Amino acid sequence: MPRNAAGCDRPAWTGTTLPAMAGRINDEDIALVRERCRIDDVVRDYVALRSAGGGSWKGLCPFHDEKTPSFTVTPSRGFFYCFGCGEGGDVITFLQRQQNLSFTEAVQTLADRAGITLRITDDGQDPGQPPGQRKRILEANTAAQEFFAAQLASPEAMTAREFLDRRGFDRVVAEQFVLGYAPRGGHALRQTLRSQGFDDATLRAAGLIRDGGRDFFVGRLLWPIRDSASAVLGFGARRIFDDDRLPAKYINTPETPVYKKSHVLYGLDLARRAIGRRSQAVVVEGYTDVMAAHLSGVDTAVASCGTAFGEDHARMLQRLLGTHDGLHGEVVFTFDGDAAGQKAALKVFQGDRNFISQTYVAVEPSGLDPCDLWLRDGEAAVRELIGRRIPIYRFVMSNVLKKYDLERADGRLGALREAAGLLGAIRDRSMVGGYLRELSDMLGMDLEDVRHEVANRSRQAPASGGKDASTTRPRKADVDWPDPNDPALRLERDALKLMLQYPFTFDEAWNSVQPEQFSHPGYAAVFRVISVTEPGEGWAEELRRRAPNELVLQLLVMLMVEPLLRQADESYSLAHTNRLHLISLSRQISDLKSRLQRTDPLKEPESHQSMFQEVTALELRRKQLLEQQLS
Repeated sequence: MPRNAAGCDRPAWTGTTLPAMAGRINDEDIALVRERCRIDDVVRDYVALRSAGGGSWKGLCPFHDEKTPSFTVTPSRGFFYCFGCGEGGDVITFLQRQQNLSFTEAVQTLADRAGITLRITDDGQDPGQPPGQRKRILEANTAAQEFFAAQLASPEAMTAREFLDRRGFDRVVAEQFVLGYAPRGGHALRQTLRSQGFDDATLRAAGLIRDGGRDFFVGRLLWPIRDSASAVLGFGARRIFDDDRLPAKYINTPETPVYKKSHVLYGLDLARRAIGRRSQAVVVEGYTDVMAAHLSGVDTAVASCGTAFGEDHARMLQRLLGTHDGLHGEVVFTFDGDAAGQKAALKVFQGDRNFISQTYVAVEPSGLDPCDLWLRDGEAAVRELIGRRIPIYRFVMSNVLKKYDLERADGRLGALREAAGLLGAIRDRSMVGGYLRELSDMLGMDLEDVRHEVANRSRQAPASGGKDASTTRPRKADVDWPDPNDPALRLERDALKLMLQYPFTFDEAWNSVQPEQFSHPGYAAVFRVISVTEPGEGWAEELRRRAPNELVLQLLVMLMVEPLLRQADESYSLAHTNRLHLISLSRQISDLKSRLQRTDPLKEPESHQSMFQEVTALELRRKQLLEQQLS
């Protein structure tokens, strides 16, 4: 039998119910559960993991908010530990904490997934509690999903099938997404699940029946809403009959112990692995949009369920993206170009700080959503829509400027003042320069005038905590302690040690080194301090005085005293900075080549030619640096 995402030998959430009885689970069976369900495989259902070396894995902690991965999994020991919040334990502990389960429920869940039959030892101790409610609800939801899926083939469900057919979804697609139909009678689901051993209390707790015993979903087309581990949390249902007593086009499972609309995303079970692999998430507006996107090859698509995309959704995606900087990973939102779409984009923009990844907007010019676009123009059109994404800042800024008459001086000034406030809120400060130039071109105003207004607005609107939003000083939360043994950061560390201990082996411009050439924010922060401090008498004391926070101060002190491999001279320091330049150039070339690939030379000949020339110039510069190193 194929292995599932949890690394076990049976599909997750099979619906096996252990009997409630006095006693405890056999210790040997618990040990077998730990052995059969590898902790790294189970954790991957919830967290995107990347190699941390030495057989360990690292990712963003699912138990607290963080931007730099501090959550570590060590499969050889069977343990996880978060250096940020202190959470740790084995595979059972992880599932307890992640799914809010008791110890027994967690063991039962893992055993069910692994195909292990647990033995109960009767030790005369009756816990006095029935099996966990959460597990019973998930089992009831799984049984309901099977019931609804079977009903979609019934004669009564003809209207539902016709609805799907009009949108291009055939039987195979319906089975792929496990679509279902709720009969109109209002009692069929309850009767079926009661015959399977589920009582009314469980069905009400799951949101499957109402207080009077009537089925919650009646005469509707249904989509199962599952978590990243494919557990069925609830359902979304669409109105298909004109005489439906409920006027709402869509209704969802009410809030239950397992279904909270602000914590669920439709399609997450299908997109989870692709999101982690591609470091991309595409957020669409509806169930059929998710289906059309996945059928078009956009397998990172998800949608919020019955509520606007919010902070909790952002945190869910960020953990799956698993990115620890703003250069890798992106979240793409699909919005209409109308007023509602603009309002939604502004809301996302205002919450953009929830993401470390870059945030984009994909807008279809004719206003079609992904499903309608797929139906009209095919799969390629949906992929192209996502490929044409633009930064959300640009989308919002363009919509701001549309409100003003840019032919008038007062209109341009009004637009500048509003746009300046948006630029001051941009999370990635490295992007501000480019947007300043772009805004200057859009307004037809002098770049320095635009820069001055943005600076004024930034001073007038300090960031949270009362500090100037325009400051370049790193906040403590943004500067994690770098691993001194990380080989990928060794060059950056050695270059800073040379600057601090042998500053006069560098020219006045520090051999043209820039902060962006340091990939770790801690090292970049240290260099910023170095770059604005004149070497000479009292050099060390002045550096300490300029340190923006305790973390940077400690790092400065450590690098000032950490031994070097040899005594430095100008050639030795130049060799280190040349290598920094080489690595930075390689990153720039790689980024430009990627953009060049995405640019159509027929549609955008000037842009394509400009980027080609820039790549050529950078390649030449890289060749010169390589020749210097060899000489």
